[in-house]
Amino acid sequence: MLQVKDIEKYYGSKNNVTKALDRVSFDVEDGEFIAIMGASGSGKTTLLNCISTIDTVSAGDIFLDSENIAQLAETELARFRRERLGFVFQDFNLLDTLTIEENIGLALSINHTDAHTVQRQVREVAERLGISDILEKFPYQVSGGQKQRAACARAMVAGQSLILADEPTGALDSKASKNLLEIMTEMNRSMGATILMVTHDAYSASYAKRVLFLKDGRIFNELLRAERQRPVFYHEILDVLALLGGDVSDVI
Repeated sequence: MLQVKDIEKYYGSKNNVTKALDRVSFDVEDGEFIAIMGASGSGKTTLLNCISTIDTVSAGDIFLDSENIAQLAETELARFRRERLGFVFQDFNLLDTLTIEENIGLALSINHTDAHTVQRQVREVAERLGISDILEKFPYQVSGGQKQRAACARAMVAGQSLILADEPTGALDSKASKNLLEIMTEMNRSMGATILMVTHDAYSASYAKRVLFLKDGRIFNELLRAERQRPVFYHEILDVLALLGGDVSDVI
C-alpha cells in the first residue's frame, strides 16, 4: 500500500548541502506495523515527514495506494493528509474545548461529512477501543490512558490508509508507554491498521512486525519479527543497534 522509491532529501544551499536521505527505498504492505530506528541525524524523522507530506522530497517517488504523493499540488496536500493519513502524537493533541467525541470526529467534520455519519463512525471506533463511555466528557476529565485511546481513535476514524507515529512514547513514562504500544498493537491486529512508527526506543520497536534501521540517510539493516516472542525480538534489535556504531545509548 506504500512504496518509497529511491527518495533523496537535501537541505541547505549550494555551498553547504546536507543529504538527509540517500536513495531510500522500501515497501509497506497493507496491515503491517513497521518501526523505523536510527541515531539522531540518521534521517528517520525526515523520512516520516516526507511520507506525511509535511516535507517534500528532493528526488524519488512515494506512492500510497498507487497515488504519487510526492507530486501532489499544494492545494491537494491538506485534503490528502485529512483523508488518507492518521497521526499519533506524543502529547495526544486533543483540544480541551471539544468533547472526546468531537475531538475524534474533527477531521470528518472538517471534510464536511454529514453529522449522522460522523456520529456513527466515531461511535464505532470508540466502541472498538473501549472508550464509548467517555465520549461526552472533555479531555481534562479523563485519564491519560483514555486520552491515548481517544487520540488513536481520531487517527483511525475516517478509515485512513496509513497511521504515522513520530516518537509516540517519547514523553510518556514506562507504564503509559506500554499501554500506548498495546493499543497500537490492538489497532494493528484487530482493526487492520497499517502503522509506521519512528522511534529511538528498542522496547517500543519490539512491538512492531518489522524494523528498518537508518544510518546516514540510508537503510542499514532490516529485521522481521515473524513468530518470535517480543522479548527475543527486543534483544535482536539491540544487537543491530550495536552494529550501527557510536554510542548505542544515542538510539536506545
